[in-house]
Amino acid sequence: MRYTGPKFKLCRREGVNLFWAPKYDVRKRRSLPGQHGWSMSRLSEYGKLLRNKQTLKRIYQMSEKQFKRFVTEIAAKYSKNKWVEYDNAVKITLERRLDAILYKSWLASTIIQARQMIVHGHFELNGVKHNVPSYLVKQWDILQLREKLKNSPLYTAENTTVKVPSYLKVNTSDKKIEVIDLPRVEEIEVPADVLKVVEFYARA
Repeated sequence: MRYTGPKFKLCRREGVNLFWAPKYDVRKRRSLPGQHGWSMSRLSEYGKLLRNKQTLKRIYQMSEKQFKRFVTEIAAKYSKNKWVEYDNAVKITLERRLDAILYKSWLASTIIQARQMIVHGHFELNGVKHNVPSYLVKQWDILQLREKLKNSPLYTAENTTVKVPSYLKVNTSDKKIEVIDLPRVEEIEVPADVLKVVEFYARA
């Protein structure tokens, strides 16, 4: 089940801004949530693995079942087939998700908003209406806003806080995103140790 409670509480729990929005800046309140927040900062080795796993899962807004399958099956297969290090395979495949691609372009201010836009059917993928945010893009896929929404106030302003990565080509006038390459590890930054995420599931 995907978490639907207060998002700032999650950010405080992990000690990072999970949603890349100013209102979730954890520097406003550094203590952990709960009555004993200040006394919970010391973690066991297992606790460190768990917190890294939770951080990465929550950044991409995935359920535990979905995230586990993603790491242990989808990314593992990609790592084996493409001769990519396991932790890098996890990063690349997470960034190939359609909601991540939309967020990393310029149309959505958070990955949460990107997911909502896709689920509500605002976009066409390769010319066909698409509403699955977990779809893994391929090179040369094209994501484009549906014609009837191009004048919507939701899409009239660009998001200038996000730098578009080199593997995406964005046409601002047509509101079209082309995937010209697969995500590159050197352009992926996440506030979690992905090796510890891999280790968490290896120990489970």
